[in-house]
Amino acid sequence: MQVDFRVEADTSFEVEDLLKESGMEYRVLIDNLQAAVDAQFDSKARTTSHSYEKYNNWETIAAWTADIAAQNPDLVSRSVIGETYEGRPMYILKMGKSGPNKKAIFMDCGFHAREWISPAFCQWFVKEAVETYGKDTVMTTLLDSLDFYVLPVVNIDGYVYTWTNDRMWRKTRSKNAGSHCIGTDPNRNFNAGWCTLGASKRPCDSTYCGSAPESEKETKALADFIREHLSTIKAYLTIHSYSQLLLFPYSYTYKLPSNYEELKSIAHAAAKQLASLYNTKYTYGPGATAIYPAAGGSDDWAYDEGIKYSFTFELRDTGRYGFILPESQIKPTCEETLLAVKYIANYVLEHLY
Repeated sequence: MQVDFRVEADTSFEVEDLLKESGMEYRVLIDNLQAAVDAQFDSKARTTSHSYEKYNNWETIAAWTADIAAQNPDLVSRSVIGETYEGRPMYILKMGKSGPNKKAIFMDCGFHAREWISPAFCQWFVKEAVETYGKDTVMTTLLDSLDFYVLPVVNIDGYVYTWTNDRMWRKTRSKNAGSHCIGTDPNRNFNAGWCTLGASKRPCDSTYCGSAPESEKETKALADFIREHLSTIKAYLTIHSYSQLLLFPYSYTYKLPSNYEELKSIAHAAAKQLASLYNTKYTYGPGATAIYPAAGGSDDWAYDEGIKYSFTFELRDTGRYGFILPESQIKPTCEETLLAVKYIANYVLEHLY
C-alpha cells in the first residue's frame, strides 16, 4: 500500500524523523512544491488565448465552449445545466450529428479543482471530435450513432480558486453551517452509500461528504441532468487525476457489480489501447480495491441509476508530478486517453441496451 501526502515546509524535518524512527520506507516525490507549481507552465504555446496544449483558466474555457459550438453548429451545441455556488453557469456541450432517438454517453471533467489535466482532456476530446469527424472512421461512426454530453468543468468555483489562491484546493467553495471551513468534496456528495466509508463528516476535511447527498449545487445539477436523460444515457465517464487507473463500480462497497466480468474485460481492453501509444501502464478494477473505498462517488451513483457502463479514469502520472503535471504532458496524456475513451464508446455502441 503506497500513500502520497503533502507536508508543510516547517514540519518536514520532523515528519522525516518520525518516518525514519518508525522504520517506514519512504521517498520524497516533490521536494519543493512551489517550484513544481511554477514549472508546470512549460508549454511552448505561450498565448493568452485558448490552447489545447496548455492549462486554460475558467474564463478561457467558458469562452471556448461558446466558440467551439458557434464554429461547429452541425456537431456541437452548448447549454447550461445549472449554476455553481458562486453563481457561475455550468456549461455542457452536446456533440453528435442530429438524428432520431439517439443514445448518449455522458463525460465530465474537473470534479476536483486541482486535477488540471482533467478539464484539459475534456477540451481535447471535443477538439478531436470536431477535427476528425468525416476523416476518422471510428469517430465518425460514434458521432453519427451517439450523442456525447461533455461537461468540461464540474467544480468551476474550486477550479477558479486553484488559479487565484491555492493550487492544491480540491473541494467546492460552498460555506458550511457552523464551521469556518469551506467546501464539500463533490465526489463524496452523491447518493451512493453516502458518507459511509472513505468519506468524512467533518467540514474541514478534504473528503467531507457534505450536509446531505447532492447538497452542492454542482452535484445536484449534474445528477438532475443525468436523471432527466436517463433513458438515453448508456455510459458514464468521469475524468480525474492522478494514479493511472481505470476504475469501475463499486467504491462504496467491496461487493462486485452484476456485470463485473464485462466491465473488467472492457477496462482491460481500454487500458491496452491506452498503453499502445506511449506504453503508459494503467491498473484497472473496482474502485474499492484498486484505489480505496470511497462512498458517494458519481460513478457508483450513475451505475446504481441503471447506467451499466460507468468508469472513472485517473490520468497521469503516478506521483512524480502528481496534480502538478507539466503542460508538456497534456498532449501525450490526452492522445493516449482518447484511445481508451474511443474504445469504450465503441463498445457501448455495439452493446446498446
